[in-house]
Amino acid sequence: MAIVVEVFSSPGCAKCVKAKDEVLRFIREHGRGAVDLREVNVLDEMDRALDLGVMATPAIAIDGDLVFRTLPREKALRAELEARLERKGKP
Repeated sequence: MAIVVEVFSSPGCAKCVKAKDEVLRFIREHGRGAVDLREVNVLDEMDRALDLGVMATPAIAIDGDLVFRTLPREKALRAELEARLERKGKP
């Protein structure tokens, strides 16, 4: 079963693009079946963002939990994704 990564972003946010790119790089390395990326524009889905407590972009939620409230270091993001894959069992 894939983990679901939501990248919360806003238009014109360069750090948001970087966050999405880091997740996409991880997906390319681990296969599309391991991670599903969902891009969430906070202007379009404000209720979803507020439900999770997103107050700034970029923010990253994994499997419905807000894990990173700001752009994480790539190493921290990878470590969290690896740990989640390990717990779920890689596809």
